[in-house]
Amino acid sequence: MSRIRIGVLASGRGSNLQAIIDSVKEGRLDAEVAVVVSDVEDAYALDRARSAGIEARYIDPARKGARLSKESERRVIDVLDEFRVDLIALAGFMRILRSDFVRHFSGRIMNIHPSLLPSFPGLKVQMKALEYGVKYSGCTVHFVDEGVDTGPIIIQAAVPVLDGDTEEVLSSRILREEHRIYTEAIRLFAEGRLKIEGRVVHVLPERRDDAGGDESRH
Repeated sequence: MSRIRIGVLASGRGSNLQAIIDSVKEGRLDAEVAVVVSDVEDAYALDRARSAGIEARYIDPARKGARLSKESERRVIDVLDEFRVDLIALAGFMRILRSDFVRHFSGRIMNIHPSLLPSFPGLKVQMKALEYGVKYSGCTVHFVDEGVDTGPIIIQAAVPVLDGDTEEVLSSRILREEHRIYTEAIRLFAEGRLKIEGRVVHVLPERRDDAGGDESRH
């Protein structure tokens, strides 16, 4: 099986994008970032893509609010189809995708969220965690469905919430885990080892061929 092609959607600085790029470059992820798309013209994520020799596209959202316009979202779909992506990774993409988009790429969209879902979906989640007084927070990689942060969970990582934590300090602690588990989730997808049954994502064992015992991907 050839290496998978990833399309990344990002609205901001793209630190998770950079973690994916670095994992590919260092040989820890058998994949190719084919295109990066942003709804923000000066998003640093686009600069990261260009610096790595990756096609970077800005698409005018054509409206404010939680969603792109229907026409703009159609343009995003067209770009991802143009680059024949196998997986879409949302990396700080601050728009809610419509049902048509999710159905078009069903089972092939991942998101990283900075809380232990289903706790604290949406925005400002570190502030919510601190206000609620939880002792552990963390991050979640999940497949995207037609809800908001409601899709089947792939991987989670927990971090302690310490006395004196601010939003910035807690966010930084969580971000380190985001970089680690997002790459891991993509690797499992690339190896054909993720199986969705209802709300549950099963991680299948590594497959080895009969001749040499090398891992094979499906």
